[in-house]
Amino acid sequence: MSSDRFTEQARELVAQMTLEERAAMLRYDAPAIPRLGIPAYNWWNEALHGVARAGTATVFPQAIGMAASFDRALIRRMGEVIATEGRAKYNAQSARGDRDIYKGLTFWSPNVNIFRDPRWGRGHETYGEDPYLTGELGAQFVEALQEKDEKGYMKAAACAKHFAVHSGPENQRHEFNAVVSQKDFWETYLPAFEKLVTEARVEGVMGAYNRVYGEPCCGSKLLLRDILREKWGFDGYVTSDCWAILDFHEHHRVTDDVLESAALALNNGCDLNCGVSYPHAVAACERGLVSEEVITECCVHVMRTRLRLGLFDPDCSFNQIGYEAVCCPEHIAAALDAARESIVLLKNDGILPLKGIRSLGVVGPNAANFTALIGNYHGTPDREDTPLNALGAEADRTGFRLHYSLGCPLTRAKDEDLAQENDRIAEALAVAEVSDAVVLFLGLDETIEGEEQALEGDLPGGDKESLRLPGRQQLLLEKLCETGKPVVLVMMAGSAMDLRYADEHCAAVLQAWYPGARGGTAIADVLFGRVSPSGKLPVTFYRSTEDLPSFTDYAMDNRTYRYYRGEALYPFGYGLGYADIHLDEAKLSDGGESVAARLTNRSGIAGAEVVQVYVRDEQSPFAPRNPVLCGFERVALAPGETREVRIALDKNARTVVNDAGERVPGSGHCTFYCGFSQPDARSESLTGKPCIRL
Repeated sequence: MSSDRFTEQARELVAQMTLEERAAMLRYDAPAIPRLGIPAYNWWNEALHGVARAGTATVFPQAIGMAASFDRALIRRMGEVIATEGRAKYNAQSARGDRDIYKGLTFWSPNVNIFRDPRWGRGHETYGEDPYLTGELGAQFVEALQEKDEKGYMKAAACAKHFAVHSGPENQRHEFNAVVSQKDFWETYLPAFEKLVTEARVEGVMGAYNRVYGEPCCGSKLLLRDILREKWGFDGYVTSDCWAILDFHEHHRVTDDVLESAALALNNGCDLNCGVSYPHAVAACERGLVSEEVITECCVHVMRTRLRLGLFDPDCSFNQIGYEAVCCPEHIAAALDAARESIVLLKNDGILPLKGIRSLGVVGPNAANFTALIGNYHGTPDREDTPLNALGAEADRTGFRLHYSLGCPLTRAKDEDLAQENDRIAEALAVAEVSDAVVLFLGLDETIEGEEQALEGDLPGGDKESLRLPGRQQLLLEKLCETGKPVVLVMMAGSAMDLRYADEHCAAVLQAWYPGARGGTAIADVLFGRVSPSGKLPVTFYRSTEDLPSFTDYAMDNRTYRYYRGEALYPFGYGLGYADIHLDEAKLSDGGESVAARLTNRSGIAGAEVVQVYVRDEQSPFAPRNPVLCGFERVALAPGETREVRIALDKNARTVVNDAGERVPGSGHCTFYCGFSQPDARSESLTGKPCIRL
């Protein structure tokens, strides 16, 4: 165990506890120890894209939408807001004796699993399918959340999850054994965790439900001892996922009872239990399954984190943060900026931005769906800024007529129980007939895309069996397009859907994800041209799942843009805008450690672009099939402005991971590409702007 002043303080504090008290501190709902001045503390809190599950807070776009910004500074700003609002809420609630669940400062975020398959229901909690992008953005989140004061106290504590090799299927997660090659293990599934541990110094790590190579993750010697503690030098706390330790004997069948399960987790370095297993820790010790020294070590780890947060120091400077920080104007403005940056323009035949509209049809189950704004693991926004509300305000402001129809429910065949099926489609067609254009809001929300849950139809456990739109949404889309009126499709979903028909028949397609507290306003701003869209896809939009491997196959072959052998409908890194920004020049600089690029906005519209650098090792047999992202920088440009920027390259850009899982130097024959997308034919066809080969 590494030693600092907090470690020493933790050792001194733990030395004063009985064995029973030490074991009790390893529960997520740790009780008070009044004789030592230790108050009760509930470790379980969430802050994926805003302080969650504890009432009002600023709600940013869902993590996948934040990733679409490709904006490190934006992610950092979100982390700063979360830490400040988390402290404000903690201060206010604990002062009133409220130390309940979701009220602490140990936030179990971010989720840095790799979104390897579009069918995974929790993929929208991640930063996408690329390990480098995930690590870069995750590190910004962690560093901002864990801002330190002059005494070295953290404002809040982040937690990287779910360690490791975890991305569905949800309905098998309690017994699933993820077996992957050493190359995929070290090249794809571990790099983001390694960056957050070794560079961002994340305070917490949460184990996954599944097994890896036969070991349950929350009791894995390989993951928790050999890699996390020994190889990476982690000095924070490890927590189980919630009730995951019970899975050891109930589903994985690697132990016989809860005492053996608790002992396995404790012995292999799982310090904290989200669940009901560690109340059996003392009994496991008495049976000789775990030593008192192991329980003590785990207790030191968790108490050290509480000390690092300054929870026992009444003079901690963060105690002065008042409740007025929650949903303050500056934080709401940051959430609005984030929502604007997250939107990805996938197609535009010239209809956008909307101009000269006298009447606008607003149709679809997500137009007024508050749930589709906030994703999952969310707080409560201070108001309902749905797209329908925002477009209604736009109509009132500018004088056009707005017509609205639900069109169809999100998943059901009809809106009224006593009606015939498709009972809102005729109304939607009537709306289209009297409108100059139709904005159609389709997609999903957290009730059908998310963590393990019992769902109807073909969406088991929150996962998708296909990329088809649920319910009668596809029928609604086709009927509206058949009217001949221009249809602008706004997809509100956390993952890739089947957009082949929309790509062929809609005038424009926007991917708005789950855009957060001011999502409706952000969508209206983009539709009417107050903001030029600038988001890029952090995941591949496939044409269908037919060419993908089985969902339960964790091998990376033919998965994600790095290894996919087909042609994507909309590739990773792709997104259009209204501003006409060009890459004038790009060249390697700083001895090949960065790329110097010059951009010019040739239009009269302010906008932003994401300069992306990809690398291909031309001769190594261990290189990924396709060029891999190794640098990016978001650049905003005023009309007519020219800017020169430097894009730092990933330190591993010229390395490869061999079949033994070792990162080694590549062949030395690397080709770099710089542009606003991947250097593939589909991206270049869609954007009309080929990458520069360096």
